[in-house]
Amino acid sequence: MADNSAARRRTEPAPAPPRAVRAGTAEAAPRPLDGIIHHRMRLGIVSALAAADSLTFNELKALMNTTDGNLSVHARKLEDAQYVTCSKRFEGRRPRTEYRLTARGRRELQRYLDHMEALIRATRGTLAR
Repeated sequence: MADNSAARRRTEPAPAPPRAVRAGTAEAAPRPLDGIIHHRMRLGIVSALAAADSLTFNELKALMNTTDGNLSVHARKLEDAQYVTCSKRFEGRRPRTEYRLTARGRRELQRYLDHMEALIRATRGTLAR
């Protein structure tokens, strides 16, 4: 029988985050991380684009040390979420694909970084006790 765990991971909704319990009272669960940006490759792409006006496909590929296919898949997810824009043109006879971070992508990256910083502060506060 074939293992369908990969198919299940794509189709099943993510479980609700656990509720924090302190002194017998339940607190509201923290907001979940942005699943689009949270992936290592996509976080790297949006971070690189945040530091540059634009980057070509080949520049991103070299920065991320990845394959054409892997970069294409993750860049498309970011494009579908409207976090990046992709423009394609020719320079002479050579194709040139260029990516830019959108205003939405910049806001979502800032929100993600703020969320991670809050998690780090909370964890450090817990460790200091």
